[in-house]
Amino acid sequence: MAAVALGALVLVALYFARDAILITYISVVLATGLGPFVHRIERAVPEGARALPRWFAILIIYATVILLATICGLLIVPPLIDQAQDLWQRAPRLLDQGQEFLIRHHLLNHHITLEEAVQSAPGPKDTVGTITSALTLAFGSIIAIITCLILTFYLLVDSDALFAGFARLFPRSERPRVEEVADKISRKVSAWLSGQLILGGVIGVTSAIGLYLLGVPYFYVLALVTAFGEMIPMVGPILSAIPCIAVALTVSPRTAIFTALYLLAQQQLEAHILVPKIMSRQVGVSAVTVIIALLTGASLLGILGALLAVPTAAIIQVVIQELLDERDRRVDESLIR
Repeated sequence: MAAVALGALVLVALYFARDAILITYISVVLATGLGPFVHRIERAVPEGARALPRWFAILIIYATVILLATICGLLIVPPLIDQAQDLWQRAPRLLDQGQEFLIRHHLLNHHITLEEAVQSAPGPKDTVGTITSALTLAFGSIIAIITCLILTFYLLVDSDALFAGFARLFPRSERPRVEEVADKISRKVSAWLSGQLILGGVIGVTSAIGLYLLGVPYFYVLALVTAFGEMIPMVGPILSAIPCIAVALTVSPRTAIFTALYLLAQQQLEAHILVPKIMSRQVGVSAVTVIIALLTGASLLGILGALLAVPTAAIIQVVIQELLDERDRRVDESLIR
């Protein structure tokens, strides 16, 4: 009875600490995936020279990411602001054209005036509540991201000591096997990170080609947006499609429609072919497992679940394979005896 009560208390504590556990798990996955890159940078010195300090190698990775994000931001933001201003000036005419199209096809009874639009808009209280919720969510997300980055940094710096402490939980004879399993997991998660970069590159290149052929201005900038959007499961491609369609709308409604159709086809190709194939090749997880993992992760934790689905599936696969190998080894030994 006492054991049941203790188990229930542990489950309740885990439930209330779920956000902290999730942040910790994300940090562990990132540290595991970045570990091989950190080791390569540490050893990227002339032969005979002393290896770089680990903290310095980690800072090189962080600085590279921040630099690339800054450059992309400088390339993306100014053209998007210009296009947004142009779209805002043309919005009344585009709105009239859209309403006339809907009226011609009997999808709208009459033109909606500005007064009617204002009257049907949410009230001040609803608007304030929505803005407050959005700001709270954004602030919480920023704090969580900063926490993940800091925790990942310290996990990487102290990785040797932390793993040595973890390995001591196992018998001395089993520790070499534990190290081997940990190395397999690290390589698979690192391959997953590389796969994410490959997917972003493929989507960025195909977006640039498609938008250029469709005559969408600033196609190279929008291609960067779609490449970054690919890094965010589920909503990333949708969010990155919005500026593409908005910019295409400044050319013509027809261009916007064809742009939307192209991005939709690209997204279907990415979800059903590119992700399973690239992840199965990079991570060594079958396409069926990737699809099931993505569906399960999205159902459980939404965007974060979809993001963590493939590396989690890879970790589970390594552990299960190792357990099955151990079972087969013991069976073989018993037969020999």
